[in-house]
Amino acid sequence: MNRERLTPREGWKQKLEEVGFTFHSIDGVYWDESVCYSMLSSEIDALEKASQELHGMCLQAVEHILAKDLFERLVVPMPFRQWIRDSWVRKDPSIYGRFDFTVQPGKPPKLLEYNADTPTSLVESSIAQWFWLEEAKPGADQFNSIHEKLIERWAEFKGPLSAGIHFASVHESEEDFRTVEYLRDTALQAGIEGLWVAVEDLGWSDGLGRFVDLEEKPIENLFKLYPWEWFLREAFGVHLVKDPARFLEPPWKMLLSNKGLLPILWELFPNHPNLLPAFFSPEPLGPRHARKPLYSREGANVTLVDGIQQTEVEGPYGKEGYIYQALAPLPVFDGEHHAVVGSWIVGDQSAGIGIREDSTAVTRNTSRFVPHYFQH
Repeated sequence: MNRERLTPREGWKQKLEEVGFTFHSIDGVYWDESVCYSMLSSEIDALEKASQELHGMCLQAVEHILAKDLFERLVVPMPFRQWIRDSWVRKDPSIYGRFDFTVQPGKPPKLLEYNADTPTSLVESSIAQWFWLEEAKPGADQFNSIHEKLIERWAEFKGPLSAGIHFASVHESEEDFRTVEYLRDTALQAGIEGLWVAVEDLGWSDGLGRFVDLEEKPIENLFKLYPWEWFLREAFGVHLVKDPARFLEPPWKMLLSNKGLLPILWELFPNHPNLLPAFFSPEPLGPRHARKPLYSREGANVTLVDGIQQTEVEGPYGKEGYIYQALAPLPVFDGEHHAVVGSWIVGDQSAGIGIREDSTAVTRNTSRFVPHYFQH
């Protein structure tokens, strides 16, 4: 894995906007095609294999959590536990997720966390970097079948989703809106109609006993780019267990989007080459570890402890508790760019990667997205 400098395409902003990637310059520089990452086909193979295997391990972890009734360890509120269990028993479908890996030369990819519920960087990982590849690196390849696999995944549920899907995101986030619009488009290409609704405009009808949109239309299927742990705390959260709507991602994905998954995976699969030692207390790890809140987003409230040296990221998370993971620094390129590889799962298949880099050791919401390619 190498970082290369190159000249951005002429008119690159307009080209990105034409495919719906309008938030390319949030916080100054987000999409950065003045550089790219070249990878070996062996590195791609290792990421695909690790992602596929970890996906299966995560499904086994859900079975284990439910069989051993480990909701308490994950701080899942009591009123929602049976609802989550029922969702798993029904085999409610999942659309996608993203594993984040650190990839060091000559070593297997190591899982840092699983973004199982509301993963972003989807548009840029899928169509944006594919079109970049065709122009900037013709003749090269890219680990990227995200777009095709999303359409295939929606098509698998065309019958159950025939009533259409409401796609929800918050009012004030261009990134979230464009992400759900992209997903809505892939569903449409699979023959499933959808419409956008703001999370803030979702309501509960006592008369219908259903969630409804602003026009009082009952919501049959809801894709929400809004974390489950936030959803449960909303005023209407108490009604979730009563509503017959189908939710995407399904309630059982709550068990995988919680960082308590990491020590549970380590208990189930100790010394697995793609896992880092992880525990619910710091003692087994000693003075070198990462402390992560059970629930957190974009690196917030993560603390890296390396002996007496600490790197802390501020944020609003942590009241539910923390897990502790062995310290595994990200690879650093050109002396200052820390790169993390996001590996996508669509349905049950590994589908591609996206690379983000940051000037700090913790990947945050201000990190840059950099495209990649590989040669056979």
